Amino acid sequence: MMNITIRGDKVSITDAIREQVNTKLNKLNKYFESPETINVVVNINVNNLSQKIEVTIPTKQFTIRAEESSEDLYISLDLVIDKLERQIRKNKTRIKNKYKNSEAIDFNFNYESENEETNESKIVKIKNIDSKPMDEEEAILQYELLGHDFFVFKNSNEECTSILYKRKDGNYGMINVK
Repeated sequence: MMNITIRGDKVSITDAIREQVNTKLNKLNKYFESPETINVVVNINVNNLSQKIEVTIPTKQFTIRAEESSEDLYISLDLVIDKLERQIRKNKTRIKNKYKNSEAIDFNFNYESENEETNESKIVKIKNIDSKPMDEEEAILQYELLGHDFFVFKNSNEECTSILYKRKDGNYGMINVK
């Protein structure tokens, strides 16, 4: 079973919520070789009628992330589990092909060090990330798994920091910072 950490923002995490989250997330154990080594972070946020759930599953090779919101917390949970399962199945072949003959590449983001701060300069959230050098193919895979609008990584081919993003035409764009 995965190690699951549940955090609540504007909601108290009851035993019923904790049990439901654990039950649903542990259905994903079948996709991981050693689920007991995986530390899952679940953030639950209630804002008016919106019940939002964010799930981050960092592993040694990749990080999977999904978020969903609806008016019902349990519906949001079901939607986010479905989304995570689709991401895993969709990218299963790519992940196996990429990592079958290579050393374990650890480019997990350090989600424990997220700081939420507000100040005069309007910075409302700061994320510190630890990343290892990777090529564009790995970055695209990580970008797809995270589901963010962009992905920042140390580009091993260009020997610089790069920002990967999806263009309106469906292709990828990359900005190299030298």
